[in-house]
Order: sequence, then C-alpha cells, then structure tokens
Amino acid sequence: MIKTPLLALALTVLLLGTAPEARAHPHGWIDLGVVVHFDQQGRVTALEQRWRMDPFYSLVVMEELAADASETSMEQRLDRLGLEIRDNLAAQQYFTELSHGGQPLALGDVENYSVRRRDDRLVFSFLLPLATPLAPGDMPLRYRIFDPSYYIEVVHEADDEGPRMDALTLRGAADDCAARIISADPDPARVAEAAQLDIDETAEPGLGRFFAETGEVTCQS
Repeated sequence: MIKTPLLALALTVLLLGTAPEARAHPHGWIDLGVVVHFDQQGRVTALEQRWRMDPFYSLVVMEELAADASETSMEQRLDRLGLEIRDNLAAQQYFTELSHGGQPLALGDVENYSVRRRDDRLVFSFLLPLATPLAPGDMPLRYRIFDPSYYIEVVHEADDEGPRMDALTLRGAADDCAARIISADPDPARVAEAAQLDIDETAEPGLGRFFAETGEVTCQS
C-alpha cells in the first residue's frame, strides 16, 4: 500500500517539515493538459487529462516507491499507485466540473489511466468519459478542474507567454470548433482567505473553485 496518495499530500509536508513558504494554500500544484475528444457524429465523448505532479511530490513518492521491499517492478508499483489515485479521485468526480450552456453534465467512470515518470515528475493520465455523448450545438462547453480544498493548485501547462498551445486541444472536432482557457479571477477576499490558512487547517468547502481556470469549447454548428 502506497502511504502517500495524491489526496494525502499534507502528510508528506508534515513528515518532511513545513517550509516557511508552505504556510498558506496551496501547498502543491499540478500542471494540466486536456484533450477534448469528439466522435464521428461531432459529439463530445471524453476529456483526456494529463496531470504533471510538482517536483516535490514526485520526489517523495518516487523515493517511497523505490523503498518498497516487495519484488514488484517499478512499473507495477506505478500501476498500483495509479489505481489508488483513480479510486481516491472517483469519490470527488476527478476534481472535474463540466457544464454545457451553464447546466452541469454527468461524468462516467475512468477505466483508462496510467502513472509514469517523465523528466523527474510523475504524470497521471486518464480518460474521463461523459456519461452521455454531447452535441455542443451553439452553447459553450466549459470545464473546471480543481482541488475543492485548494490544498493543491491545478493550472494548465503554461510558459512565459501564458497557457501553452497543447494545454487544451480538440481531437476529432469540426473546423468550426475552437477552444480557449479563461484565467481565474478570484475575489481579493478569497485570496486573503487562502493566504491565512495554515498547513493543518481545512479550507472552506469549494474554495478551490474560485482559483480554477476555465476551459471552454465552442462550435458554430
């Protein structure tokens, strides 16, 4: 059993010591990439997500995996970790809120997932299906991906110029479909609330929503 699942990041901070800069939320981050899948009928079927864990969390988990006394291979240990992360996140809808025209959409169950180490960072990838394929029509499809407690910050992959081109892409979409990432604009009071939270304090439920970027897909037909 892996002792350091994604949702217990606090444990790793407490075990290794709390750095001064870790006195306010968030305490870790995920770099996000999303591919919106369309089928041949032009319906959205799934959000393929790629989560790159921050270097600190990746290092702690890899050291723990390496110290595992079992005879399993590292690939098997990563697969087991992926299962634990998947099961932990399933109870929280994979940190994902999806809506169409302002109305929430139901999500399906994740069956395809993996955890791999790339450039000294753990990458959790998974395919999150919609419960029912959706024809976007002329109403926007929007998602937000966030840790409700804001202990972990989730942001799209970015560089100095802003979100990267591959941070949100469309697969199988018609030419009249487009995607964009809308930056978060939290109220200053929310920012102050997060800054005041100590390492062992629990945020107001849903705090992370106010800091979440929004992915938006629009089609003209």
